[in-house]
Amino acid sequence: MATVIAVTNQKGGVGKTTTAVNLAACLAELAQRVLLIDLDPQGNATTGCGVVKREAMPTVYHVLIGSSTLPATCLRTDFAFDLLPANRELAGAEVDLIDLVRREYRLREALATVRDTYDFVLLDCPPALNMLTVNGLVAADRVMIPMQCEYYALEGLTDLVATLKKVRAHLNPVLEIEGLLRTMFDPRSTLTQQVSRDLEAHFGGKVYRTIIPRNVRLAEAPSHGKPAIAFDRASKGAQAYLALAHETLARHRHPAATAKAQPATAGGRP
Repeated sequence: MATVIAVTNQKGGVGKTTTAVNLAACLAELAQRVLLIDLDPQGNATTGCGVVKREAMPTVYHVLIGSSTLPATCLRTDFAFDLLPANRELAGAEVDLIDLVRREYRLREALATVRDTYDFVLLDCPPALNMLTVNGLVAADRVMIPMQCEYYALEGLTDLVATLKKVRAHLNPVLEIEGLLRTMFDPRSTLTQQVSRDLEAHFGGKVYRTIIPRNVRLAEAPSHGKPAIAFDRASKGAQAYLALAHETLARHRHPAATAKAQPATAGGRP
């Protein structure tokens, strides 16, 4: 069954969407069957996959409220992975979910129908602790935490770890931290280096060996509707996410994946 990884951080601007999109593309490049779920009403992951979000109907919103099924809603991207898109309509889910039975489990129950179809399901969570994020954390097996190596990021990490403990205690007892991913890394900064060392000292093996550098090609790729590996494969950002995909496979002891991308075998509307 698929490993479900929530890419989350309550702090915005740390590279969550960039990580979700690029890791999905790189895992697909390594012949993994991948589903990316956009849980952010901004729909940036949807746009980053080349999908016009205002034309994407139905969306994850309709899956959450029960008016569409997940297999019928998934889109096949041009990058060998499937996408459950989002747009501004998702902002209304917070209100619409209030009166629904088992509202925290809506995504988890929808995913149960397709978990044997994929190897990895990546959830791009919004930068807030709302009902959408809670649905993501309840549906997930693991949490990947992208973060910048700066002081405020450490404060935010403390709050996030406390939140994860509450979710694990009351809603999802199997939830674990997959790893901490250092993003937008600038090795020239003394503070960045110090925070990086502090993370390694405190969290040990939970910190990914892979470091995502600050890279202009990573910033440019979404405007072209492509992951970095499709936009500029030779860029440092694309190669870093490819290394992260290899490290992710190693952590989950998946069979050796081929370097050549293969079409996803998962279901999804074209």
